[in-house]
Amino acid sequence: MEPPNLYPVKLYVYDLSKGLARRLSPIMLGKQLEGIWHTSIVVHKDEFFFGSGGISSCPPGGTLLGPPDTVVDVGCTEVTEEIFLEYLSSLGESLFRGEAYNLFEHNCNTFSNEVAQFLTGRKIPSYITDLPSEVLSTPFGQALRPFLDSIQIQPPGGNSVGRPDGQS
Repeated sequence: MEPPNLYPVKLYVYDLSKGLARRLSPIMLGKQLEGIWHTSIVVHKDEFFFGSGGISSCPPGGTLLGPPDTVVDVGCTEVTEEIFLEYLSSLGESLFRGEAYNLFEHNCNTFSNEVAQFLTGRKIPSYITDLPSEVLSTPFGQALRPFLDSIQIQPPGGNSVGRPDGQS
C-alpha cells in the first residue's frame, strides 16, 4: 500500500499595526502587545483567510499586506485539495459567512485556528488567539469596544472561496 501524500500547512502572521502596537500599547493599554495579528493558512499552494467579505484566497503573500511578518509551520496534512475546498465551501456557508465576522469574537484568527485543527489537529499559537481578550481586559480596550466592534476587516487582494458567483 502506498503511503499517503503529505501537504505542508503554514500559518502566515501579519502585524496590521506595522510595529505601532509594540511601541504604543504600554502607553495606551498599560501592557505590552507585540502586534495586532492577522493570520491566514497556506496549504495546497494558496493562502486562505477570513474577513468581513467571507473566506478568500490568493497566492501566498498576495494580499496588499505583502509578505507575512512571520511564518509558523503548523504541520502536515493528508487532506487533499479537493476535500479541503469542499470543507472551506461548507464553512463559508455556515460558520464563516462574511456577516458572521466580528473583530473580537469571530475573526481571521478564529478561522485560521479552526482550519489548522481540521488539517493538522494542532491549534495556532495562543499569543494570537488571546489578543482580543488581552485588549478587552484593559480600561482603554473597554472604552474603545463600541467603536472597534463596528470595524470590518477584509484584506484586499483575495478571491472569494466557496461561492460559485464569486460574490462574498
